[in-house]
Amino acid sequence: MITKKPKTRAGSGLLARRRTVLAAAVTGGSGYLLSLFVPGLPLIKATNAQDIATGTIFKPNAFIRITTQNSITLIMRHAEMGQGIYTGISMLLAEELEVGLDQISIEAAPVDPAYIDAVAGEEETGGSSSTRDSWIPLREAGASARMMLIAAAAQKWGVPVSECAAKRGQVFHEATGRVLTYGALVEDAGRQSVPTKVTLKSAENFTVIGTNPRRLDTKAKTNGSAQFGIDVQIPGMKIGRIMACPVKGGRLTGYDRAAGMAVSGVVEILTLHDAIAVIGDHMWAAIKGLEASAPQWDFGPNAKTSTVDIIARMKRASEKPGVTAVSTGNTEQSLKNSHIRIDSTYELPFLAHAALEPINTTLHIRPDGADVWVGTQVPGRARQEVADATGLKPESIAVHNHLIGGGFGRRLDSNSIGQAARFAKQVAYPVKLIWTREEDITQDQFRPYYYDKISAGLDKEGLISAWHHRTTGSAVTARWYPEGMQKGLDPDAVEGAAVTPYAIPNQLVEFVRDEPDAVTTLWWRGVGPTHNVFVVESMIDDLAHQSGQDPLAFRKKLAKQQPRALKVLDEVAKQAEWSRKRPEGHGLGVALHYSFQTWAATVLEAAVSKNGEITLVRVDSAIDCGPIVFPDGVVAQVQGGLIFGLTMALYNEITLKNGQVEQTNFHNYRMMRLPEAPDIRVHLVPDPEAEIGGIGEVGTVAAAPALANALFAAKGKRLKRIPFAKQFGTEKV
Repeated sequence: MITKKPKTRAGSGLLARRRTVLAAAVTGGSGYLLSLFVPGLPLIKATNAQDIATGTIFKPNAFIRITTQNSITLIMRHAEMGQGIYTGISMLLAEELEVGLDQISIEAAPVDPAYIDAVAGEEETGGSSSTRDSWIPLREAGASARMMLIAAAAQKWGVPVSECAAKRGQVFHEATGRVLTYGALVEDAGRQSVPTKVTLKSAENFTVIGTNPRRLDTKAKTNGSAQFGIDVQIPGMKIGRIMACPVKGGRLTGYDRAAGMAVSGVVEILTLHDAIAVIGDHMWAAIKGLEASAPQWDFGPNAKTSTVDIIARMKRASEKPGVTAVSTGNTEQSLKNSHIRIDSTYELPFLAHAALEPINTTLHIRPDGADVWVGTQVPGRARQEVADATGLKPESIAVHNHLIGGGFGRRLDSNSIGQAARFAKQVAYPVKLIWTREEDITQDQFRPYYYDKISAGLDKEGLISAWHHRTTGSAVTARWYPEGMQKGLDPDAVEGAAVTPYAIPNQLVEFVRDEPDAVTTLWWRGVGPTHNVFVVESMIDDLAHQSGQDPLAFRKKLAKQQPRALKVLDEVAKQAEWSRKRPEGHGLGVALHYSFQTWAATVLEAAVSKNGEITLVRVDSAIDCGPIVFPDGVVAQVQGGLIFGLTMALYNEITLKNGQVEQTNFHNYRMMRLPEAPDIRVHLVPDPEAEIGGIGEVGTVAAAPALANALFAAKGKRLKRIPFAKQFGTEKV
């Protein structure tokens, strides 16, 4: 959910120092523990190895742990948010280590430099980067460990390494029928030299990668044993409900402490300058106690701000030139000379993340340290938030990362964890602090509002001769990662606009930064491309129709220098039967994009009734993400991303009145229902020789432009503002 950071970011120097490091630590009485480091990561010496091996204390010094009990553990640096990464990353390891997925246990990584995501530059799950970052290192890790284990067995048996092979956590000597488990070889493997050259399997020899195993988290999520952050139970724990000032910048001025404490089960009422938390023996007591305490607020400087005010300011800001992202040729003169010219304005609203699991954090803060149980996409930032709030040293704070019930970028920020820590440090017992659904939506950090002005021209041959795209909005990068700003340019704000699939000789792309005072903005699933691809693909479609060209053929003509683009366009045209005549009121819309190193072409069929009701009939999406690790996982991610994006495009917006968010729950920030979902068909057209791409946000990016173009084809109405449904006079699908 975040944009890819520049290679110069802290931590990226690891890329230039890739090497494999393996270390063995002796355990008293129970043998050896073999720990494998992913290439390029610093060596951290193991401590108390016997406790590590027996699981009494979890202090891994690597990603792979193999004990004398033949226990194989992958220390997972990426958060599982429903995207299936626990399975996909384990498949990379299993392939080269020669073990089955059923033999791998997973533990969430602690905060440690060893677990930095090289694409992101920190310990983070976002930007569809997890598989891309692990594609080579985790396979090298498995292959190196396998080689050392085989060498240990060969030495023990006094036979050539070439006569030994590994399978399902065992080393075999076929000539004599001898077999040793990995666990039996740990001690000897620890004495082996680290391989200086690791040869990875070729694609034709894969036995795990490219298959469709059952997801590793399915059983636990089905039987209820899966532990999400909100499920945490700690002995002596109390439960708290938090309410912050409904207007950003406001403060708490008073509350009825006596009434709140009089509620049965309430044990304490805590306050900050802008928030209140009622602590109870159970959640119901906390809820009723907070209601009874009736907090009062000074709404502060944003008390009269509305969405209309924010848009008006953005409109004024958009009239002035911005920071240049791309400038080629002579755009303004070419626009003047265009055979056909289109000038348009597009608007995209503030959006909430609205994950199924609301914000929650469980903490036990002590004078000498703290434990934090939470689901977070950035455990390092989470730890630092607690340190800043409490004054504790970061190394004294343990972050126990859990499964996340939907992240979508919201848990890339740790402000809620810092808030929880400021409350929790006021009590001596463990406390779980929970935001209600209403708090989760109204106090969210929203996807920015975008106001885009775009002009484009065609020459007499029907090709684009000029293109001027000026986007105005918040710069999330400036707050979340200031070092990523490039002389006033937020790379995320122009991602999907600065680079498109199309050949455009005269092009100017600009960014105008305009920060709203009344809300805080944050990454949202698909980040910059969900905004820019909607604008770009809508304009491409508009140019095609106004010049009498078939929209799909027009894209092929403009992208003829991109063979992978042509491949996905051809595949989706075939699968969607692009040329087949549709019933009256039906329309097909197409969208092409290259995001997160993945090519995607999507065709959506929509129907609009005479009274304006929209029906989503079918979606076909052709995906080329390079090599594919877990095909079913790719399909599921694209399907989920499309549903997420289509819900946004049809219904979702966050609006403000008198500084307060008007949407409070799923009744007025609605989700798509099962009967409303289209038939979604994902067609995989992998390129095994290409660089591997990300997939988690690809479907979300395609949803709005494909739908907008389909609605135009159905009714001749070009939609330039999201959400769509109410523009047809109905919000019912």
